Amino acid sequence: MIRLFFLFLSFSLFAQDANKTVVQVLARMNKVRDYKVDAQIKSDIPLVRIMPAKATIYFKQPEKFRMMTKGIAILPKKGFTDLTALLKNKAAYNALFTGFEVIDGVKTESITLLPTDDSGEIVLAKIWVDPTLDLILKSQITSRSNGTVLSTYVYGSEKAFGLPSELNITVDVKKFKIPKGVVVDINRTAVAPVNTRKTGQIRLSLTNYVINQGIEDKIFKD
Repeated sequence: MIRLFFLFLSFSLFAQDANKTVVQVLARMNKVRDYKVDAQIKSDIPLVRIMPAKATIYFKQPEKFRMMTKGIAILPKKGFTDLTALLKNKAAYNALFTGFEVIDGVKTESITLLPTDDSGEIVLAKIWVDPTLDLILKSQITSRSNGTVLSTYVYGSEKAFGLPSELNITVDVKKFKIPKGVVVDINRTAVAPVNTRKTGQIRLSLTNYVINQGIEDKIFKD
């Protein structure tokens, strides 16, 4: 009985630490009311040919998002804002500390977010946080429509706002929905090796942030 009590006490302390970390991450995120940023997007999705594209991304609280580009650029459906929306809805998950992991020399706290709604779009989420800067260095979201999306974040001049300068996204090809108009490579020869990779990569380089200068709502209308 005593052992069970200490196990429960330890679990409670870890859960409390996880919530504290999430609150600190949110505090940094909440410094941003809106932003506009230029994006260079390179995609490497098996059997799909997509040229590098330039885009402008707009975001406005609480979760308005739009990407404008003259070419074809793809991102996981809703994947860019799903994590932010989930973190801000504290009633939507239970945060559990699940250990430490070193990422690029930084000792991060691994936190699992268990959704409280079993029938919701997000099945499971996990974040790896640099506790000294309150920055997410890696995230993993498993959703019903997009499978598992793994993202890693690199920060530059806008780290004070929790905004990355580089975002690398790994998608589950089996679940990933290819937008209409994207060219699928059907010209493989009989001797060409079949690409059996199960994941694809999308890399975003983000520059020229304009933060908290106000963005009109009409930008987010189609």
